[in-house]
Amino acid sequence: VQLQAFGGGLVQPGGSLSLSCAASGRMFSITVMGWYRQAPGKQRELVSTIRKSGGAYYAVSVKGRFTISRDSVKNTVYLQMNNLKPEDTAVYYCNAGEVTLPGNYWGPGTQVTVSS
Repeated sequence: VQLQAFGGGLVQPGGSLSLSCAASGRMFSITVMGWYRQAPGKQRELVSTIRKSGGAYYAVSVKGRFTISRDSVKNTVYLQMNNLKPEDTAVYYCNAGEVTLPGNYWGPGTQVTVSS
C-alpha cells in the first residue's frame, strides 16, 4: 500500500486548510485510515481516523474543528481543518492499517503552519 498526501501550507489563525491522502496498492486489506501529526520537539499524536464502515474518531484537541471523510471509489481520505490554531502547527502524516492505527503504511509528511 502506498500513500500520497496533498495539501498543507501556511494559514493564519482561524483559517482553514484541507489535506487529502490518496492510497494505492493492495487496498482490500485496509480497514482504517487516518492522520497523525508531529510538532517540533513533541511526539507524534493521533489526530483523526475513519473506518471502512464510516466510523470516525477525533482527538479532543481537534473535535468540532476538523472533519475526516473518505471516498472509497478513489481510495482517498480527506481532512478538513477549520478554525486552525497555532498549536495545530505540525507535520501531518497519513496512515493506513488492516485492523487499527497506527498501521503499517505511512505517507510522507505534509507541513501545516498556522501563524499570523
